[in-house]
Amino acid sequence: MSPGDRRRNQLMCLGIPMQVVEAGEFVALCERRGERRQLNMLLVGPQPVGTWVLAVVDHAREVLSPEEADRVDRAVCGLEALQRGERDIDAFFEDVELPSEMGPPR
Repeated sequence: MSPGDRRRNQLMCLGIPMQVVEAGEFVALCERRGERRQLNMLLVGPQPVGTWVLAVVDHAREVLSPEEADRVDRAVCGLEALQRGERDIDAFFEDVELPSEMGPPR
């Protein structure tokens, strides 16, 4: 197996923003774009309906503001576009500023 093959076979765990639609003490039903999941809320505590959380492997890892949830969602959509083979993804990352050392060559 070549190094390139190994990289393609590696999995990455991403957090996705989900909104609480039914709140419970230890779990909550959360939704993103019509997909619903029951999330463990032990890391963030009980949250009211309407709260945005970052979901990682069926756990709410942190509470997000609506603006943060939108930024993360656009980035995830950009990654999904890349998986579909799209190459023009700048619109998904308009608000991302690279540190000067990571910018285009001068």
